[in-house]
Formats: sequence, C-alpha cells, structure tokens
Amino acid sequence: MSTLEIKNLHASVETPEGTKQILKGVNLTINSGETHAIMGPNGSGKSTLAYAIAGHPKYDITEGSVFLDGEDVLEMSVDERAKAGLFLAMQYPVEVPGVSVSNFLRTAKTAIDGEAPKLRTWVKDVKVSMEQLRMDSSFAERNVNEGFSGGEKKRHEILQMELLSPKIAVLDETDSGLDVDALRIVSEGVNRVKENTGLGVMLITHYTRILRYIKPDFVHVFVNGQVAEEGGPELAERLEAEGYDRYLVEA
Repeated sequence: MSTLEIKNLHASVETPEGTKQILKGVNLTINSGETHAIMGPNGSGKSTLAYAIAGHPKYDITEGSVFLDGEDVLEMSVDERAKAGLFLAMQYPVEVPGVSVSNFLRTAKTAIDGEAPKLRTWVKDVKVSMEQLRMDSSFAERNVNEGFSGGEKKRHEILQMELLSPKIAVLDETDSGLDVDALRIVSEGVNRVKENTGLGVMLITHYTRILRYIKPDFVHVFVNGQVAEEGGPELAERLEAEGYDRYLVEA
C-alpha cells in the first residue's frame, strides 16, 4: 500500500512581470488502487501541480509538503523521485533524437530497479505491452518520440508506465489530441497497469470523455490554484452538464 500525501502546497513561477503564485494551498492524498481525476479550467494550476510534484526546476515550492510513503519528495532529485515510484506522463512528451525507444526503456528500467532486466524476459515484456497498446514492433527502433503522432507519443508514455511499474502515476492531459480509438487503447493500458500493480493514479483532464474509460474514485475541481470542490464520479457528470462558470464566478 503506497500513499502520496500533498499538504498545503504552494508554488510560484518567474514571469517577465515578476513572480507569479500558481498553487495556493493544495491538499490531496492518493492511495494505491485509487484514481483521482483533477479537473478544472485552463490556467487553474493543474499542470503546475503535476510538474511541481515531478520536480520541474521552473516551479519554486514556497510552502507545504509532498510525501510518498513517508519519504519527503521535495528533498529528492528528479531521478530519485522516479526511483521512489513517481511517474509523470507529460501532456507534450519531448523528442529525444539519437536514442531509440528500446534503449531508452531498458536504460530507464535498469535505473529504476538498480540492475538490468534479464534480456529474454525483457524482450517478451516489451513485445506484449506494445501489442496490447497496438504499437508496431518497428517503434522500438525509432528515436524516442521523434516523428511520432500525438497518439503514438501518448501510447509510448503508457508503455513506459507499464514497464516501469511505478507506485503513483500523474497523467497530465493524457487524452489531449487523441482520437476515439487511441483514447480507448490508452485508457485500457492505464486500467491494465492499475489492475495488475495496484497503481495510484492522478488523472489531470479538462474533459469527461476519458472518464468513460478510466473510472475515477474521486473527482477534484481545481480553480485558481486550489481544490474548490471534491466528490465522486457524479461530480464529473455535473461538470459535463454545467461547466466551470460557477466556480470562476465564486473565485
């Protein structure tokens, strides 16, 4: 059983106009096997939360704490956070020219586990995961995300998650840019990892369409750098019908 505990988290970023506070006291606890949907309008701080947890140097944590299984995440380097069991699927995955997908995945797995995976078992695991995500085997020899479509990049993110088996996954708008088929395949991948490993999921999204495939246990409405309301799946349905106007007016 793993727990990611975020308490009173404040974060700011430097802009041409000066320091801008983005997160203004976020409280959130995610346990193994739970799916938490983070929803809210553009500019509310959802992606900032994701990158602050992952350790992006752009964001300055000014107050609060983040603990994973009792360990202080904010005292860890980015790679230490990954080794501890945190995983971030980015909204816009970066290209890595000159590094093949197969080398990237095996290097990452070796870094996470502290030893290289046994080659025969590893090759089989990669092949099975790629088949389940409807990825052609030729992708393994292509450079990481170079020339990939939006859907291919997102499938590759879920492939990484499946092979690295993190404790907590932060999925930043994984549904962005996906067509109906890709959305279903990617969602099935997330559900498969969660079922097989007990993964805890923080799912950041604007829309409810991905929640038809990945059923949330909890829904958190994010407005102006804070959690404005919390509830179950029914809250997402209400947001679909009413939008975010009510929260913006109140803010």
